[in-house]
Amino acid sequence: MPLSELDRKLIDRCMGREPGAWNDFVDRYVGLIYHVIQHVAQARSRVVSQADIEDIAAEILLRIVDDDYEILRRYKGVSSLPTYLTVIARRTCVKEMVKRQREAELSHASAHRENVSDASGEVEAIVTAEEVDRMLEELPQQEAEAVRLYHLQFMNYREIGKRLGIPEASVGPILSKARKRLRNTAEHRTAM
Repeated sequence: MPLSELDRKLIDRCMGREPGAWNDFVDRYVGLIYHVIQHVAQARSRVVSQADIEDIAAEILLRIVDDDYEILRRYKGVSSLPTYLTVIARRTCVKEMVKRQREAELSHASAHRENVSDASGEVEAIVTAEEVDRMLEELPQQEAEAVRLYHLQFMNYREIGKRLGIPEASVGPILSKARKRLRNTAEHRTAM
């Protein structure tokens, strides 16, 4: 289904920064976004609170307005706007749920680390954030920044390439090289 006249005008109004345009956009599509979040949560067997749904919806809406409505500027009208926004919302939702799961796992590991003691009563030695920072400092700046953006800020290759001013196709090799250096550094430290 091609782009409807109503949606075309709404996109034009948003990109032209007309007063009230963004509110009209949100009013028209927030129900769709909530539906996508609930569907993704159900498909991934996740329980999400109303607060989580609202937070994820806010992330999706921020993604749409990022870089002066880049998402809307890239829309070619091949599919309907609701279909296009569903894909954007789903990708952002999945990314956000993975991020939240990683954060919960890290939080759980951190709490576990505080409760586990060895024979001398000291906390078990597990890699800490400070150690990770020290290891990243040993990497060349571009590699360290790529690792931070990918693994800590959960950006995709396109976003990292844009942030670092490099081609998207260069991000994977940079991350691979950085991971190899980090493994070597970790192995060297445990051998000592």
